[in-house]
Amino acid sequence: MPTIRIGFGSDFSLVNQLVGVGTTAADFKLEVTNTLKGDFNITGFTTLTRYGGFVGQKQSGDDITITTSVTTISEDIIVGLGKTFTVSVGSTAEVGILDNVSIGTHFSVPNGGIASRTEEPVEGMVRFNNDLNTLEFYNGVEWRQFTVTGASGRGFFMGGYTPTPTSNIDTLIISTTGNAISFGTLTQARHETAACASSIRGICAGGGGPSPLGYINIIDYITVTSEGNAQDFGDLSLIRRNAAGSSSSTRGLFASGVTNTPAIAGVNVIDYIQINTLGNAVDFGDTLFTGNYKASCASPTRAVFAGGANPTVAGNALNTIDFVTIASTGNAVDFGDLTKNQSQQASCSSSTRGIFGGGDNTIDYITIASTGNATDFGDLTVSRGYLSACSSSTRGIFGGGGGGNVIDYVTIMSTGNAIDFGDLTRNNTYFSATSDSHGGLGGF
Repeated sequence: MPTIRIGFGSDFSLVNQLVGVGTTAADFKLEVTNTLKGDFNITGFTTLTRYGGFVGQKQSGDDITITTSVTTISEDIIVGLGKTFTVSVGSTAEVGILDNVSIGTHFSVPNGGIASRTEEPVEGMVRFNNDLNTLEFYNGVEWRQFTVTGASGRGFFMGGYTPTPTSNIDTLIISTTGNAISFGTLTQARHETAACASSIRGICAGGGGPSPLGYINIIDYITVTSEGNAQDFGDLSLIRRNAAGSSSSTRGLFASGVTNTPAIAGVNVIDYIQINTLGNAVDFGDTLFTGNYKASCASPTRAVFAGGANPTVAGNALNTIDFVTIASTGNAVDFGDLTKNQSQQASCSSSTRGIFGGGDNTIDYITIASTGNATDFGDLTVSRGYLSACSSSTRGIFGGGGGGNVIDYVTIMSTGNAIDFGDLTRNNTYFSATSDSHGGLGGF
């Protein structure tokens, strides 16, 4: 027997096609014309037993505000076009299982920057991060950004010294293992380059030319989804090589290095470009410590620079780490120290953890969102310097260096020794690497 409660203490009953209101013994027939339905004034929401002709199966409303704790509705909630559904401060709505929630124009999740994340997140939470300009979710351990659209997980190794300057670009798929293959060539053969990328473009900047003392300010770009040769992008603000490259999804940074104008000397200049445009680099600020052969990596908000050496002082390797906020401009700030003085390293990252490897066989790691000293991660498969690195958000790749063609990899969120991946197309040293899915782009 279908029953619906109207208000408090009143029952609507149907017995043998007779209708009773306020009684279970129906004696009279209630006729309803013109498909009239009950006009019930519902405050808040309550679970309703459906009964065709009197209460619609779907509960819809105009502007609805909940000011107290209420129970759930057992059917669909429809928020009309241009209407709002508000739960007041201090109120709760215990949501049960709904067939669906129909939204008129759009559905907005909570939003705010990194600093406004709740202190007690629950697994499955979804929000829009204004700092990163992307949706993110909490997986029970950490906040992760949704996968970057178009990213294929492809790594690129650009230029180098083999043992003469080369224009070769190698590529590989980071999630697999195996040997790299040829992608194309740079606009000019050179070594000691710096690289960064968005999910669409790979950038290679600066370097040394055909002669041992040649210095270049050229910036090239490639389209990561199609094989082919690089094209001219613009120029760095000064001629230099050994710079360190890093990026977010929109802005690329090139830090430090060594110049020969007016004389060979280390520089602390940071340049930046907008990756999806063309043009010359613009001054960003200065690194905290002058040096070349720095390693660099990024989260979507921070670029981190580590180690390196003063080119005018033999054996003067650094253990310093500094960082900048990519979306701003200004000088770098102290982050902490590597586990030892290191030059000739390479670095890669997820959106949360930075990895520094090489110089010898040492691998260190940091948590990018914090500051502090690096921690031991493990060892490379082969001790070597002048190597290069790229990554997806889960795996870091170290290639070449020391005159060899070895590629090895680590799982970024674990610790442990690197594992053999495969080989580059040739022995290579003094080159740069990047990917379309590195930590500066977010993603998971």
